[in-house]
Order: sequence, then C-alpha cells, then structure tokens
Amino acid sequence: MREASIIRKTQETDIQLTLLIDGMGKSDIETGVGFFDHMLTLFSKHGFMDLTIQAVGDIVVDAHHTIEDVGIVLGQAFTKALGDKKGIKRYGSCILPMEETLVLAAVDLSGRPYSVVDASFTVPNLGTMETEMVEEFFRALCLHGGINLHLKVLAGKNNHHIAEALFKAAGKALDEAIQIDPRVQGVLSTKGMLEL
Repeated sequence: MREASIIRKTQETDIQLTLLIDGMGKSDIETGVGFFDHMLTLFSKHGFMDLTIQAVGDIVVDAHHTIEDVGIVLGQAFTKALGDKKGIKRYGSCILPMEETLVLAAVDLSGRPYSVVDASFTVPNLGTMETEMVEEFFRALCLHGGINLHLKVLAGKNNHHIAEALFKAAGKALDEAIQIDPRVQGVLSTKGMLEL
C-alpha cells in the first residue's frame, strides 16, 4: 500500500498527517478551520485517498499558517507515498460541474512543482477561511509534492461552490494521475525519472 505519515512541528503549527493513496476516500480531519476541514474531506472523498489530519495552529492570529503548513505536509506525504513513481499514469485531469460552477483541473506528477489557480472570489472569507488561502494551499501542496497543477474556473458565481469544485476536481485529477498503468515500464518519461 502506498502510504505515508508525516509530523511537522514549528512555533506556529503542530501537524500530524497520514495519507493512504490507495484508499476509499475516508477522512478524519481537524485543523481548527471548519471550512478548510470540509474542503479537505471533499478532496479525500473524491480522490479516493484516506486522509487523517490533526493540526493545531495559531488560528488566533489567522488561518494562514495552519492552511499553508497542512499543504506542505500533504505535499511531503504525496512525495513519500509515491516513492519512485514507477508505473503511474503521471497525468490526470477533470472537468467538474457543481451547479452553476464548472472547474477544470489538470495535473502532472513530473517532480517539477508549479501551481496555477485561476479563480476569483467575491467574498474575503468562507467561514473562518480566507478565500486567498485556497491558492496558498495548492501552492504549498505542489511545491512540496513535486506536482504541476493547473486549476481554472470556467464558470461560477457562488463562492462556496467555486471552492468546493476546486478541491473536488484537484482530488479527482490526482486520483487519475497516481493510478498504476501496466503499460508503463519504469516511469512515464524519456528522462527515465520523475523528480527534480
């Protein structure tokens, strides 16, 4: 089973995370930021990854450190769980509708991190989570997971729907990219490796 457990303690956050890539979409997530917990639960469920996160952060300041550091730890867990990436499809994509919202997600597990989140929100917060933290989370995830991720909102007005569709689509695209394809000999790269 491809899985990883990561512990990260700083003066701002204390995070324990376990990721099972070949899971069923089960989750147990407590970050102290309710809306973020909801988004991570959707990411896990629609990506068929089992995810356990216990995070304590300085949310008395704001949620920034907690959300960014969870992204860092989740990215590290992906890197560890995927190992040498032999046999994976590498690429995944999803166009996900949610009522009036339509989101495109495309991912490449190339080892070369890059994150593009083309999304606009018309409110500063969703619950206690600042909407600008959606992009920060995905940036941290990609940087520490060696993931190239493009997210683009093609249509949408409701801010909750937009955020939800982004997390669901990212989970589904990653689920496709991590699948083992028996046709892949070694790694899917003419370089012979998928890492920095």
